[in-house]
Amino acid sequence: MDPSAPVPTPATPAELRSDNERLKLLLDLNNAIVSNLELRDLLRAISASVRHMMKCDSVGVALPDPNDQRLRIHAVDFPEGRGLIREEGKVPAAEGPTNRVFRIGEPIALDARALAALDASNLAVAEGFHALCDVPLVSRNRTLGVLCLGRLHDHPFTGDEVEFVRQVAAQVAIAVENALAYKQIAELKDKLAQEKLYLEDEIRSQMNFDSIIGRSEPLQKLLQQVETVAPTDSTVLIYGETGVGKELVARAIHNLSSRSKNAFVKLNCAAIPTGLLESEMFGHERGAFTGAIAQRIGRFELASHGTVFLDEIGEIPLELQPKLLRVLQEREFERLGSSRTLRTDARLIASTNRDLAAMVKEQKFRMDLYYRLEVFPIYVPPLRERQQDIPLLVRHFVQQFARRMNKTIDTIPSESMHALLHYRWPGNIRELQNLIERAVILSAGPVLNVPLAGLHAQPNSDAPNKQETLEEVERRKILEVLKSTGWVVSGPRGAAAALGLKRSTLQFRMEKLGIRKSLP
Repeated sequence: MDPSAPVPTPATPAELRSDNERLKLLLDLNNAIVSNLELRDLLRAISASVRHMMKCDSVGVALPDPNDQRLRIHAVDFPEGRGLIREEGKVPAAEGPTNRVFRIGEPIALDARALAALDASNLAVAEGFHALCDVPLVSRNRTLGVLCLGRLHDHPFTGDEVEFVRQVAAQVAIAVENALAYKQIAELKDKLAQEKLYLEDEIRSQMNFDSIIGRSEPLQKLLQQVETVAPTDSTVLIYGETGVGKELVARAIHNLSSRSKNAFVKLNCAAIPTGLLESEMFGHERGAFTGAIAQRIGRFELASHGTVFLDEIGEIPLELQPKLLRVLQEREFERLGSSRTLRTDARLIASTNRDLAAMVKEQKFRMDLYYRLEVFPIYVPPLRERQQDIPLLVRHFVQQFARRMNKTIDTIPSESMHALLHYRWPGNIRELQNLIERAVILSAGPVLNVPLAGLHAQPNSDAPNKQETLEEVERRKILEVLKSTGWVVSGPRGAAAALGLKRSTLQFRMEKLGIRKSLP
């Protein structure tokens, strides 16, 4: 042993106590990291522990926003703050110590004089800090965010303190990386689970024909429009009577587009209660409203890079229409119960059997939304205007249902086909499809047994002595009430209330009876 070597000075009790506290803090951080994957709760706990240990007035963690990469305050412990530094608040874009630390990946410690020289928009200056220490959260040579410490009293951070905060930041960086990975995996798992449920529902509700059948001139004109608009990303408005196959046209547009490999997500706006429609479109966070026990991903988020099909878009309430307009114009939205802005690249295809232009005049539909929707309108003709296609459709449905029921049917009586050709088809293709399915069920041999009695004659004002069927009486009554209410279905003065029915029940009866307001 060299007698000339300096004898190390023993640590004082205060220094030993400080070292022990620091070691305990690092151990507590390590235990918290391995036991808690909820990032915000973890960072709040870390911030409180570091503030107490470092004798700071404020400790916060800033992470880049995934949408614009601007730093957002993800967690903060600042009991005496003025409210300028708060969770979910963004760090001003101007060059400042926090943004600089995130960019260069090196810590910065500033005293009162250095802080006084900063721009007045800086949050530390605005809150009255006299000392600041910003340290990068670095993991695997990648800066994940910034750990920010501030003191309201004039006591600058020493080099030893900055070095210890770097050790703390290394642990916090691991926590952030683990939590972000866990969150990403959880969100992907949740999205896949919801897509699975959605696709299963799609399979159950899928139309029973998988191609557009027909050679009539109106149909050929329609298909030309589909081929023209499909390669673009333009919004399409499909209109026509109930049962004409508007969803099939929407699917054809999606399948012919560059988005065909991604999701086609549909939503029937008339089938969802008004209070839940916003959640279905844009999703919600856990606890956003009573019954929201888990986070839910909305249709626009599910359909990113794909297509959203909004059926019966005329049923969207006025209060929700501005949010849909924002999605069309800005490509962004927020889930219910969240202030985080999400972006979507979904293409919108909408359909309606209502006169949206008339609804605009009646102030029941926003004019700006109407014009955003009607970029490329497509009219789907009713079946009575496609008489030439009826034999092709009949044969297609006969083959389809016969194969499904393990039957062989190769003959369709000419009188049956004549009756089918001259029927008005108020329910359009859907009505024809249901009739043929019933005919196949009734057919015991190779000849199709069409129940012609089911083809009710159209009401004839020239036959006053004809006894009305129950359906005809019901149809006439509903039409009378609809005309008296100006074709308003819902609301206290609507036809549903006047008839003592729910809106959905009346719409179902109107669809079954072939009642619709004529389009221009």
